[in-house]
Amino acid sequence: LSFVKDVLFPYARHHMADFIRQHASEPEVKTPLEEVSNIVGQQLDLEQVITQLVQWIDEDQKITPLKTLQGMIWDAGYKSGDFTGHVYEDAARKLREWHEQGIELYVFSSGSVKAQQLIFGYSDFGDMTPLFSGYFDTQIGSKREVDAYQYIVNQLDCQAGEILFLSDIEQELQ
Repeated sequence: LSFVKDVLFPYARHHMADFIRQHASEPEVKTPLEEVSNIVGQQLDLEQVITQLVQWIDEDQKITPLKTLQGMIWDAGYKSGDFTGHVYEDAARKLREWHEQGIELYVFSSGSVKAQQLIFGYSDFGDMTPLFSGYFDTQIGSKREVDAYQYIVNQLDCQAGEILFLSDIEQELQ
């Protein structure tokens, strides 16, 4: 969590305006920019969208178009070597151990699927993405909504009691 708050969020905040100005006409960027206007309920110009996105970063909002755009910005940061994905050594070891035991591993994060893949793809321990069978993000709902977890259970086609959810936030486990 500290990696996200101390490295990734400030990086995205610092690069948000330039990124949007440079890439606003690209379809993969244009769509989440349009979603910002839809969410706030009025048509915003580009500068107003940027202001809204930065405000959402400052408020630590878990809003899908923000997470999508942050993921794009982080992609550039990882690829340029500005940082690597922080994973604790014991967590990396345990994930590898579980994978080797044939346990299917999935990630459910308020960060976009793309952001999840970047953290594990450019981790301190190399590319860990082969350890995971899939990823879930805010497209399926909030991490504090029962329906999101029910969706995961249905997608994995197993019983809820066969799944272990791990989190650093107690309310997500309630």
